[in-house]
Amino acid sequence: MTETTEIPNDRRRWLALLLVCAAQLMIVLDGTIVNVALPAIQDSLGFSQAGLSWIVNAYLLTFGGFLLLGGRAGDLFGRRRVFAFGLALFTLASLLCGLAGSQWLLVAARALQGVGGAIIAPAALSIIIISFKDPGERARAMGVWAFVVSGGASVGVLLGGVLTQTLSWPWIFFVNLPVGLAALALCRPLLDPDPKPDTSGGFDLPGALLVTASLVAAVYAIVGATNNPPVVTGLLLLVAAALMVAFAAAERRTPAPLVPPGVFASSHNLTVSNVVMALAVVGMVGWFFFSALYFQRVLGYDSLATGLAYLPATVALGAISQGPAARAVNRFGIKRTILGGLGLMAAGLLLFARAPVGGSFLVDVLPGMLVLGVGAAFAFMAVILASTSGVPEGKAGLASGLVNTSQQMGGALGLAVLAAVASAYTTSVASSQPGEVAALNSGYHAAFLVGAGCVVLGALIAATLLRLPKGIDAGPE
Repeated sequence: MTETTEIPNDRRRWLALLLVCAAQLMIVLDGTIVNVALPAIQDSLGFSQAGLSWIVNAYLLTFGGFLLLGGRAGDLFGRRRVFAFGLALFTLASLLCGLAGSQWLLVAARALQGVGGAIIAPAALSIIIISFKDPGERARAMGVWAFVVSGGASVGVLLGGVLTQTLSWPWIFFVNLPVGLAALALCRPLLDPDPKPDTSGGFDLPGALLVTASLVAAVYAIVGATNNPPVVTGLLLLVAAALMVAFAAAERRTPAPLVPPGVFASSHNLTVSNVVMALAVVGMVGWFFFSALYFQRVLGYDSLATGLAYLPATVALGAISQGPAARAVNRFGIKRTILGGLGLMAAGLLLFARAPVGGSFLVDVLPGMLVLGVGAAFAFMAVILASTSGVPEGKAGLASGLVNTSQQMGGALGLAVLAAVASAYTTSVASSQPGEVAALNSGYHAAFLVGAGCVVLGALIAATLLRLPKGIDAGPE
């Protein structure tokens, strides 16, 4: 009897899904849970206003930069082995964050958290892809995954407010410890054992360093665009582009490339899906960021009330992801589900683009929030299915890393662009009309409109370029 047959295989697969989703939830939560606690951290450790942003940016930099390396490591060394290593690293980093008594230690620990998250995320997603081969079961599993990814950000804001107000800011990190330790203990009984690592072709360390350096430079340029001079931002983007060119050249020479040169050419749907994912994430991240500002700066909500305001969207995501989204894929097909979900997301953003200064939650916020939440539940799950359809098992980690990378890059770049649009429009309105709050709200409206445009562009690309085989894209033709 092997170590994984004590639990019936079918039950074990679904328990394994809960395990990897719990790990993914930690990652998503730590992307947003810290936002509400920033003022308390600033008072405690004496961060300057500019230095405070590095608590968020350090996590974003390493998470976005190491995703491809994490995905490839799972393919080479074994998904369970890499997943467990990432969990251990993330849990240790969370402990260090909570114990941090200085600015540099907290920023360094947050960067280490990002590395752990970048190792966990692609390994977790590839475990789902390999464990659920039946299209219907995979759709249901991806529905749970999409709920965790999309709803976790909202839960993070609420949980951050509760923990910071009732306990203290270190507990936003300590809360990861019991989850991480429990997940580590369950890896052996719930996850399939790894085959012997096949590193006969070598590990593409030069390629990994080049692509990671390129992505880190690009993310640093994006997240620092509002503070750095334009010349610095431009130089960083040029460095990122030069490193990516060097990476592409290196991949053609190595016998075991991190990203095989023909991976996008051989998988048309992988390419299209990653573009669509990035555009959809622009809309979602933009909505989350600017709706929080709308609640606090326009409607006057405190941090806890802001977190509670997101509960309807979280409930909508959960209700749709747990069944209706999977049934929609089986009934209408992946492509139609993507288009319907993106259409609802765009409609929700347009509703937020008309929210007035003296807005009512029930009239001006709730309808758009529910429409957006329902649309995101359909869209994200279906796009992930499209991106991983037909991907060989040996490249599932790579495909998962690419999907996660497109999410991070789309979110980082999109938010930088939307922030610039909102700031420029607010300045323009403030110079011609009185009222600071009204000017801010006009800037938020502009950001919501641009975000809706990105989502619509993603829908047009999916409609015209996404081509899935009948056997994969269920539903009537």
